[in-house]
Amino acid sequence: MQQEHIDAGEEIQKRTGKTFYLATRFLPDRVRNATHILYAFFRIADEVVDDAAGVPPAQQRAELESLRAQALGRAEPEDPVLEAFQELRRRYDITDSEVDSFIDAMETDIATSRYETYDDLETYMRGSAAAVGVMMTAIMEPDDPETALPHAITLGEAFQMTNFLRDVREDVVERDRIYVPQETLRSHGVSEEEIENLEYSASFRAAMAEELKRTERLYREGVAGIRYLPEDCQLPVLLAAVLYAEHHAVIRAQGYDVLSSEPSLSTSRKLWCLAKTRWYWHWNRDPEAVFERVSAISSPEPERHGPEHGEGVPTQ
Repeated sequence: MQQEHIDAGEEIQKRTGKTFYLATRFLPDRVRNATHILYAFFRIADEVVDDAAGVPPAQQRAELESLRAQALGRAEPEDPVLEAFQELRRRYDITDSEVDSFIDAMETDIATSRYETYDDLETYMRGSAAAVGVMMTAIMEPDDPETALPHAITLGEAFQMTNFLRDVREDVVERDRIYVPQETLRSHGVSEEEIENLEYSASFRAAMAEELKRTERLYREGVAGIRYLPEDCQLPVLLAAVLYAEHHAVIRAQGYDVLSSEPSLSTSRKLWCLAKTRWYWHWNRDPEAVFERVSAISSPEPERHGPEHGEGVPTQ
């Protein structure tokens, strides 16, 4: 990859993904440069459907198909990022099916704006977040990719779920999309119209709390696999997990009200997350232990048992 291609990818990441960009800066050169290209490719495809006001669906699909052809080397690249992505895909043996899965997921956003169940949403994420996890794992080149990969996919889904829960207001206002599963909303008595009208309620709070807990289980499963990544990649990935998870603390501080205002992390808060994560990492290279100590995600609640197992018996 030429430096001009890397610079183009980095500029896109710096502009559109400030949280992930901060963590990326701590990756070794061999991975950081490839990450700039990957992220830029993801954003270029994502923006076809996210910044599509007034663009007919047929035109959006045509643009995505053009990107697919360029990414897979079936057409001449029209952008330095796509030129670099072609080389990156060959170098790290990223399969055509992963590129297809990602582009297919982007096409889903053209026609699908609601998800009935979490399983339906997970199917979508298997094409978007999972493809990202697979490609990021490929460029890190772990010794045992088969062990690392399931955790990387799950961590990618956790990041995407955090984005969905953080961006409820933006998604419904700007794109008429609701990613919170309809079954979750109904189970708490929240109608689709309430979200469309940005009507916050105790019921919406309960729905958000449920999905946040589900997402935090994904984080714990994903972080458990960081130990299988190369040593020089572990801290940056852990830092990304801590930064994304920090949005959960902001959401809770707002009373789960992501309809009135969008949660965001200040620069000082990001730097504090960075500092404390690095400090604890200096003393303990166990990703799970450090994540539990510094992240906004609490430990799972202990399993409750009946009296025969000692429930309610005080311990010293």
